Amino acid sequence: MTMTHVIQNPILKGFNPDPSIVRVGDDYYIATSTFEWFPGIQIHHSKDLVNWRLAGHVLTRTSQLDMKGMDNSEGVYAPTLTYADDKFWVCFSNVHSCRGGNWMATPCFVVTAENIEGPWSEPVSIGNYGFDPSLFHDDDGKKYMVNMVWDGRQKTNFFGGIVVQEFDVETQSLVGKPHNVFKGTKLGCTEGPQILKKDGYYYLITAEGGTERNHAVTVCRSKNILGPYEVHPENPILTTRFQENAPLERAGHGFFVETQNGEWYLSHLCSRRIPNPEGYQFIPDYDNGYSILGRESAIQKANWQEGWPYVTSGRIPAVEVEAPDLQPHPWSSKPSRDNFESTTLAVDYQTLREPKDESWLSLTERPGYLRLKGRHYLSSRYEQSMLARRFQAFYCTVETKLEFAPETPYEMAGLCAYYSRNGHYFLKMSADDEGNRLLQIVGNINDVYGEYSEEVLIGDADAVFMRLELDRQWYRFSYSLDGQTWQQIGPSLNSTPLSDEGGPDIFRFTGSFAALFAADIRGQKRAADFEYFDYIEHQDKQ
Repeated sequence: MTMTHVIQNPILKGFNPDPSIVRVGDDYYIATSTFEWFPGIQIHHSKDLVNWRLAGHVLTRTSQLDMKGMDNSEGVYAPTLTYADDKFWVCFSNVHSCRGGNWMATPCFVVTAENIEGPWSEPVSIGNYGFDPSLFHDDDGKKYMVNMVWDGRQKTNFFGGIVVQEFDVETQSLVGKPHNVFKGTKLGCTEGPQILKKDGYYYLITAEGGTERNHAVTVCRSKNILGPYEVHPENPILTTRFQENAPLERAGHGFFVETQNGEWYLSHLCSRRIPNPEGYQFIPDYDNGYSILGRESAIQKANWQEGWPYVTSGRIPAVEVEAPDLQPHPWSSKPSRDNFESTTLAVDYQTLREPKDESWLSLTERPGYLRLKGRHYLSSRYEQSMLARRFQAFYCTVETKLEFAPETPYEMAGLCAYYSRNGHYFLKMSADDEGNRLLQIVGNINDVYGEYSEEVLIGDADAVFMRLELDRQWYRFSYSLDGQTWQQIGPSLNSTPLSDEGGPDIFRFTGSFAALFAADIRGQKRAADFEYFDYIEHQDKQ
């Protein structure tokens, strides 16, 4: 494909699923799901649909998002971002129970802000029908809550259709009756609804097929927002269902945006899956893969024919897409090393379930260092002293220097490859029963704790350099006592259990992180100091 200006998919690499796109003037924004990670809802910004930067987060305080005790892949599902009345609107759910096959707790809210970078308002309830709420702003001034319905009864479709109900801005409440306007197609798992109005039609765009191999973008339309809706004649308009060699798999959950020049694009989620290097190799490529980076976001060029939208390159998502006729606008690159010299954290970092707090994370107690005070171990759903950033490429190196003085086996700190509390590897510095300091790789795969290396005694060293390499299908840990001579510890560790498909949970929706972590099982909050955090992507190998 010959193009002068190209969108290279995925545009948002690593764990950035469920993109909701909007244009405001010359600026484009995408909101993505964050689940149990805090702060909630990432916002990316672009001026050309090619180059994107992480602008910030929407939910930055516990009054907006309380996730204490939530499990893996609970929390913030599928936010939707719109702009109306001179402000931004974000709808989201804070899912408290998502194990499937049962009733779920899915409280949904809307927040607003005049500036995309905030501050964002306190949340207003918009019902608890399901986990993918959105808000449609009609041209007559009315607003409508749109959501999927979750039905926990046996012998019914758990995905009970798409509900529409008017939202009154003055009273900050839903008014009138809810209307189930679309039961979905035979693809099933109808979710992620958003409405676009064009040329007198209401276009209802939904995700279907489940967010795995059968995922898809479904489009239907009606002259009345309450229906009836007719399905696109060539539905679904985007999917990789039954496509063995699609480079971007699991494609679905889309929405449209029109450029300043009248060009149309479709945002959607996808994943780049890799095979299990230790699994049985003699099987078809189709559905034989693991999304170690999580679900990512991509963009396709679209066009309209006889009142229906189509993906210009066809139903299968393309990696290279013709960019819009807009002036290229690259962003400055970020340094690979964070020396923790600022008193605020870089935007790429996230914590588990709660905001950072001086009681367990400090950038000021020892200037030039990140101090983590140990709390619960990695298997806990509550107090995790962890600071993490996404892996966004298949070949990466992460490095840190840890200063720590453990005296018992109950004090630990170090470097993690983390997907979930039952999917992680941890290079820890700790001590044995006699107080001798040591290094060891431990972890948890599918709720089974494991020790993946022998204990390596390091004498009275109180500083250790740690390195974690992601080599596509393998993680490798190494250490150094002087920062010059490095020694691998333990074997290469399979990366695919740390993935959406890598465990027994019915819902695994996030992605792999590189994390700094400290635990103190005694409850004494032993401090661990990290001098720097390096994150380097090896572009020549990608």
